[in-house]
This record gives sequence, structure tokens and C-alpha cells, in this order.
Amino acid sequence: MKLRELQQLLGDESVFRTGTLLAGQSSPEHVRRQLSRWVKSGKVLGLRKGIYALANPYAKSQPHPFFLANELRRASYVSLQSALAWYGCIPEFSPATTSVTTERPEELATPLGRFLFRHLKEDLFRGMQRVEVSAGQFARIATPEKALIDLFYLTPHSDHPDYLEELRLEPQGCLEWVRLVEMARELGSGKVIRAVSRLERIFQDSDWGDPL
Repeated sequence: MKLRELQQLLGDESVFRTGTLLAGQSSPEHVRRQLSRWVKSGKVLGLRKGIYALANPYAKSQPHPFFLANELRRASYVSLQSALAWYGCIPEFSPATTSVTTERPEELATPLGRFLFRHLKEDLFRGMQRVEVSAGQFARIATPEKALIDLFYLTPHSDHPDYLEELRLEPQGCLEWVRLVEMARELGSGKVIRAVSRLERIFQDSDWGDPL
């Protein structure tokens, strides 16, 4: 297989798996050797075992970090600070794209960015939606309320007033406060319930007024 054949096979996609190349091939070992040569020459980027992306200028489009996070871990969705920044709930700052997964936690450093996967119990793996994050690219992202609940649940001492102040959360136009309170109660975590309650008091004492 030549590189232009790979480009034709992928079309507008830039991320692919080894299995995509091996399908219908009579010599899998030859394909693997060719893939290794492309990686060494910088034409293809190795993201993790079995997952690759075309490098510039060979790719028609670059994968959005959220789309890529879903590809790196299919049993995951983007959440925590990454999702909150996406919705404009907190100031934009993303040293790594953070997701939650029912599988083991992991941090990946790839040529296309850093990706952090936090473990979440299966019964809490919900509250996401499928969003078009770039033209033709879709990703599973937590709703704003679930992203904040996940953050409180997974962060030690997240109910401390100093931590809540440092979030610089901007609730207006971002959060459905009634839904946030409901989700905290459904979760049943004392820490999360306290965090939401204290966050409400912070907003009441600020220029935002009562978030309800």
C-alpha cells in the first residue's frame, strides 16, 4: 500500500486503526512494515498501540482533541475542566483533554496532545451527549451539570470554599441549577452535595445573585 492509497481509503478522516489497513490485505506483515516506515518518516503519527493519525500535510483535516479522546478510549466521554471550558462555564485553560472512563485510569502523551482518563464507576457513567465539535467530527461530552458533578466527585476537598472560589465558575447561561441540585442528590455523595450548596451561597453573595 502506498501513502496516497491510505489517503484515499481514509477520505476526510485522519485517525485510523491498524485493522482498517489490514482488512482485505493478503499480506498483513507487509502492511505492518509499511506502517512502521510511515511512522519513522513522520508521515503517520503513532498515538497508541493500534491507533494512528495522518501527519500534516498529508491529512485533509486535523482531529479535534475531544474526538481524538473518544477514539483513544471508546468507553469514555470528555468531562471535568475540559467540558466545562468547552461550554464557557470556566475560563479556557486545558493543559490536557480530560475524560472519564469505566476502565483503568491513564494519562497519554501523544504527538497531538495530552489526554487524561479518570476512572468512574459504571453506575455513574451517564449524563453525556453527542456533540459536533468540528466539521464532521462528533464526540461524547458530559452535559455542563454532569461535568461539574464529575469534577466535584473526583476531586479531593472539592467542597472547600477556597477550591470553589478558584474554579471561577460562570453559571449564567451555562448551568441549569435545578438539574445540578437534582444530580447531586441522586449521586448521594455528601461531598458533592456540600460543594453544590456552598457554590450556591458563593453566587448569592456575589454579583451573580441567586443562581436559581
